[in-house]
Formats: sequence, structure tokens, C-alpha cells
Amino acid sequence: MKALVFEKPDRPVVVDVPMPVIDDTEVMVRTRTVGICHSDYELLAGRYIIPISYPVTPGHEWCGEIVEVGKAVKNFRVGDRVVGECVVRTPERLHHFGFSMDGADRQYFNVNPDWLHKLPDSVDDNRGALIEPFTCGFYAVLRSGGTNASETVVVSGGGTIGLVSAAAAIGMGANVVVVDPIQTRRDVALKLGATEAIDPSAAADRIKDITQGRGADLVIEAAGHSASLAAAFEYAAQDGRMSMVGINIGQKIPANLGLIQMKNLTVRGCIGSPGVWPAAIRFLERTGIDLSPIQTHHFKLTDAVEAFDLGQNPQACIKVTLSTEGLN
Repeated sequence: MKALVFEKPDRPVVVDVPMPVIDDTEVMVRTRTVGICHSDYELLAGRYIIPISYPVTPGHEWCGEIVEVGKAVKNFRVGDRVVGECVVRTPERLHHFGFSMDGADRQYFNVNPDWLHKLPDSVDDNRGALIEPFTCGFYAVLRSGGTNASETVVVSGGGTIGLVSAAAAIGMGANVVVVDPIQTRRDVALKLGATEAIDPSAAADRIKDITQGRGADLVIEAAGHSASLAAAFEYAAQDGRMSMVGINIGQKIPANLGLIQMKNLTVRGCIGSPGVWPAAIRFLERTGIDLSPIQTHHFKLTDAVEAFDLGQNPQACIKVTLSTEGLN
């Protein structure tokens, strides 16, 4: 079968690998779709937030179908469409699926069913690959108390995590503003239902206008970029809340942190999506939010190296999705 392997930093290859074998407590999943995440590029560059080693197969934003079930597995059956969590625990240690252990960028993989969730029929395979990032955005909103129709939420950063965070806040009824310098990202934010999408150069003044001078009740920093991190504190209202979900590894930036005290802000960092997967899947099913505009490009798994080349250009795409369709 085919698999994408990071043999070492900066060396991605598509190769033939042996079929996996399940034990009695596992299931076999046939991958259908896998999204490429910004974190995959951190892994490819040789760095990540927990220890990693090579070679490794990436892929943590995935949708698949169960094709074999171990004898001791009770709650899943062949034919179930499933998605799986990224942060998982084995008897030995805490793992990140697709980082410290092999992920879903391969045609088949064996997996512990405790990490899986069944996918509703109303969510197709392509959208299924967005469940994992959506749970992160959903968690970013919930982490700072959730939101509702009385509030204005500003999302700073219109990449995948920013857009799914915006979608979660929109689904909760909030007035949502997305700030990003790239026009295509702003266009997608509007398709998702954002009230406005603004270039950062005009954001601070426009947010004041929208909120009659108050500022945002909730600011979600989703870029991890130095300019976004610095500006996010300016967008928040007095007694506002901030959810810091954008990843910034090892950089030091100048920011007016005195605004935390001056505005009496509640600032929370968040990573991953612990404990929210079932709720996030129900939320998507019941709200009917269409996340598909985020997926701008599709490639076959066998063209994964080309897909990764494209995906690192934020001007050209948002979410690049791999598919195993048509592969034997």
C-alpha cells in the first residue's frame, strides 16, 4: 500500500509499505481523506511541541472507514465511517497521532478504537477530514466561556484554525469578525457566515465602529504570527476574554501586555481539543454548518509531495486535502 513518509526533516516521500495487521483490541481503518495541517510542516521541518523521531507518517486530520474489527472490539463494526483524535494515550505515554506515532497519510492503518468517533451520515468524507481542526476551534471558543448572539467575537488569523473557530462562534449565534491580510481567506470567512472580514491595517478602528467603541467580547488569536499576537490585545473590550490558539514556537515578540491588566482581560491558552469531540460532532450535525469552503485544493495521496509544496503557500490555498480514492 502507499504511504507518505517523512524519512527525515525536509524529506517527504511516497513509498510502498506493508499492510498493517490488527490485534484483537484494534480496528483496521481504510483512509478516505486527510487534511494537511500547519503542524505537519513543523514536523517536516524537524520540530514539534513534543518529542518526535523519524521516519514517521503524518496525518492527524482524517476521515476513514473501518474494514476489519478485532475480536474484542464491541462498539464498532465493518463499514462504520470514523474520525479520530490526535492527542491519545497508550500504556507507555501520551502520543500525538501523526507526530510521535504514525498517522493517517497511508491507505490503511490499525488503531485503538477508544480514539475513534463515528461520523454522522450528514457529514461527507471531505468534511469529515475537517472534524479534527473544527474540534480545536470549537474548544478555543468554549475554553473562554463560549459565546452567544449578544456578543461580538473577533478572530485574528484566517487560516484553517481561525476559520473553524469563526464557524464555531457563528454556530453559537455570535456576531463574528475575521481579521486576515489575505483576501481569499477573508472571502471564505464571509462564505462561512462572518459579519465582516477585515484587513489588519483597518481592523482596530473598524472593530471599534462595529462595537460602538467597546471592543470584542471574545478575541480568538488563531494565527500565532507576531503581528497578530501583538494586535489581538488591542481588539478586546474592557473585561473581555481572549483565547490563544495560534501556535508560535520559540519566538519572542513585543506586545502591550499591560492591556491585560488595564482592560481586566481573561486570557487563556489552549491546544488540541480535549473532551469535546462528541459535542463538536453533534454541533456540526445539528447546525448544518458547511465547512467545505475552507478546503481549497484536493490531491491524491500519491501526489502528496506536490500537495505539501502547494500547502506551504498561504497566498495560494487554505486547506489542502489528500484522498485515497481510486487507489487499490
